Amino acid sequence: MTHDHDLVLRPTPAQTEAALNPPPGRNGGDLVVETLAGLGATTVFGLPGQHALGMFDALRRSDLRYIGLRVENNAGFAADAYGRITGEAAPLLLSTGPGALTSLAALQEAAAASAPVLAISSQVPTAGLGGGRHGYLHELPDQAASFRGVVKSVHTVRTQSQIPSAIEAAWTSALTAPHGPVWVEIPQDVLLAETAIPVVTGGDAFPEELPPRPELTAVAADLLSKAARPAIIAGGGVVRADASGKLRQLAERLQAPVVTTPGGKGAFPWTHPLSLQSWIEDRHTTDFLEDADVLLVVGSGLGELSSNYHTFKPRGRVVQIEADLGKLESNHPALGIHADARLALQALLETVPAREDATAEDRVREVLAKVADRIASQELTLEQDVLASVRRALPASSPSFWDMTILAYWAWSAFDAKGPNHMHSAQGAGGLGYAFPAALGAAAADPTRPVLAVSGDGGALYSIAELATARQYDLNVTWLIVDDGGYGILREYMNDAFGEATATELSRPDYVALAESFGVPGVRTTPETLEQDLAKALAAPGPSVVLLPAVLRMFAPTHLG
Repeated sequence: MTHDHDLVLRPTPAQTEAALNPPPGRNGGDLVVETLAGLGATTVFGLPGQHALGMFDALRRSDLRYIGLRVENNAGFAADAYGRITGEAAPLLLSTGPGALTSLAALQEAAAASAPVLAISSQVPTAGLGGGRHGYLHELPDQAASFRGVVKSVHTVRTQSQIPSAIEAAWTSALTAPHGPVWVEIPQDVLLAETAIPVVTGGDAFPEELPPRPELTAVAADLLSKAARPAIIAGGGVVRADASGKLRQLAERLQAPVVTTPGGKGAFPWTHPLSLQSWIEDRHTTDFLEDADVLLVVGSGLGELSSNYHTFKPRGRVVQIEADLGKLESNHPALGIHADARLALQALLETVPAREDATAEDRVREVLAKVADRIASQELTLEQDVLASVRRALPASSPSFWDMTILAYWAWSAFDAKGPNHMHSAQGAGGLGYAFPAALGAAAADPTRPVLAVSGDGGALYSIAELATARQYDLNVTWLIVDDGGYGILREYMNDAFGEATATELSRPDYVALAESFGVPGVRTTPETLEQDLAKALAAPGPSVVLLPAVLRMFAPTHLG
């Protein structure tokens, strides 16, 4: 009797020949790039460094495409976006110590947004591992310790034979729900040493599925089928799981209004009659959700930005579907279902009966009208017009990437993403400098459509060096920089809290002239000409910069009173 676990894959004659006669001149770095190629990787991001040169030399002998950025953190943001767009684990190659540590903020954003990034760093030579103070260049007592609180898993290699299995395990970890960044580190001498190990010809890394427990979905289905006023909050987990179609089916079956979080933008059609859009940072929306007798939360931990800054207090039963175990019931008591959003929604669709509710669409229209009236009373025409101009200029199929800037804060609530996985921002970890390098990663993932990046002048200064990357690889990214002379949102916060702002004003360059010095065309626009100038830039191939000098204001918050 033969059991499945007794079966082994027999090598082909070509594989046998390659194994017995590996080409000369290979080193540990070749094992890295061969394993990545075997797992299906086609593009890698990163920066070379002295300890990592074995990996980078091996790239020369591989078919992998290398996109080299100018700052490790920006390389991490590019890999993050590549992972979000493709759903694949994006390899990020880094060097020891300063190079590795400079990527931390980007890996924190990837972790917060569940973006699959496979970071592979060099380490000090094997003799220096273990925390001794040997004085190697870039030496840290425990480099991996700096990453354990950020990434999903850490994998330290000590010999060449460990490289393929360690990278495969990390790849599986990155792509198992919830997706996220992982860390592999390999000593310099292991990467540089010549290897007699056969060429890595394939990979066997299948992400583990995360199905819901059937007894929990049975209870959830019962609650939803009996609800009088169900509502749904859809978070980034719906987007990551590619579950927007199933979300729409369930919402229509239940006649349940849906609001999306900033991370869940595009998970539900913006103009759908049941769409509360993304106005979760609004008291009218919060009141509506609090009144739901059963609230289904899918792919969100209801953190600060998804709960109107923790002022949201649901009065009904909460059903929470979340792939990140640590987020289950972390903010509100709930029927917690630890599962991938797609699999859990499918389970509910198989058991929840259709429900009639003639009032649901009217109640949605009423909430959206109240929100519109509140915003209209604040005389924020400039901000609304600028955001509308961006939406009209950007092709419906194009992705956009937003930095932590006032226009992005508006976009979280008021921008129609036109589809799932189209709008991305740094709202997960909240660091500056995300938009432009992330947009470069997205353009590398899909060169068939233009990509938009939106930054303030403060965030733009984090990423100026990547204009060289955009030009070198001719990446199809248009960068909209809103120049208000400082850290605009911090200026508002400080003026509101203290009556005056400190350390928020910036001396900055002429961004148009600076872009042109990199060989990137730039144009200075106005709110009146923004739509035309931005559309023209997006339609032209290659990188471009559009500069909008404007001081934008935020709409009044509703969580402070």
